[in-house]
Amino acid sequence: MKARVTVMLKNGVLDPQGEAVRHALGALGFDGVDGVRQGKVIELDLAEGTTEETVTEMCEKLLANTVIESYRVEML
Repeated sequence: MKARVTVMLKNGVLDPQGEAVRHALGALGFDGVDGVRQGKVIELDLAEGTTEETVTEMCEKLLANTVIESYRVEML
């Protein structure tokens, strides 16, 4: 059993890495990129029977900084 957790900065939180990527894309000739938000994807190999609620608890306690980040859990 697997789960995928996508963690992104919340709207309104500055994203300097995303801004650096946006600037670099423009410098490489990729016009039309108005904004970039960078996040992370965490894939978990889980024991059978692990619930989405357990993965959510993992996010709340460790995987995401819920003050500045939001997350989405997908059970695969």
